[in-house]
Amino acid sequence: MKVDLYNIKAEKIGQITLPSSHFSAKVKPSILSQYVRVHLSNRRRASAKVKDRGEVAGTTKKMWAQKGTGRARHSTAKAPLFVGGGSAHGPTGKQNYHLKISQSARRLALKAVLSQFAKDKRIIAVDRFSSLPPKTKSAWNLVDGLEKDNKLLAESKRVAFVTTKKIDNLKRALANIPGIDVLTLTSLNAFDLSCQNFLIFSQAAVKKIVKL
Repeated sequence: MKVDLYNIKAEKIGQITLPSSHFSAKVKPSILSQYVRVHLSNRRRASAKVKDRGEVAGTTKKMWAQKGTGRARHSTAKAPLFVGGGSAHGPTGKQNYHLKISQSARRLALKAVLSQFAKDKRIIAVDRFSSLPPKTKSAWNLVDGLEKDNKLLAESKRVAFVTTKKIDNLKRALANIPGIDVLTLTSLNAFDLSCQNFLIFSQAAVKKIVKL
């Protein structure tokens, strides 16, 4: 599969072939669903916590005498049975939400997302981003030029620039443009890609993604 290749001035200079191993893979949607579930669960933090009867402030005096009242025997008002007492079996703040997924399943999920973007024709490439000046105006001109030539890109609200490594001038140029993220191959994952509507690869990233 081929996609359009542009230069830094948003001029079409040819086409580039996407590796079929990553952009034409047939993967079950259940793999991607499993990966997203694991990813979100691993991002979750155990912030919920309640106080048990040993942590509630108050007197430890016995509610009433053990015998002679005709009522059930009780200790202090801190018991979960009483209003204002501690909670029984509540979250402790040490819950473990960590899930595991195999490395092969991670790769399949990544290929599934990339293949879907390629199938929907929501991928283009730029020869190199390193020559882009670190100015917002330069980034606006690039994005605006690409949008004029690609209707799907113009309609996309979330766009990701994918590079082989961190490029400071590209990150600075795109920092003030809403709806645009900069992703690198070293941290590329199926969840971050699935949050995007359109992908703009560097020419080097397309060639090196097979070695990911």
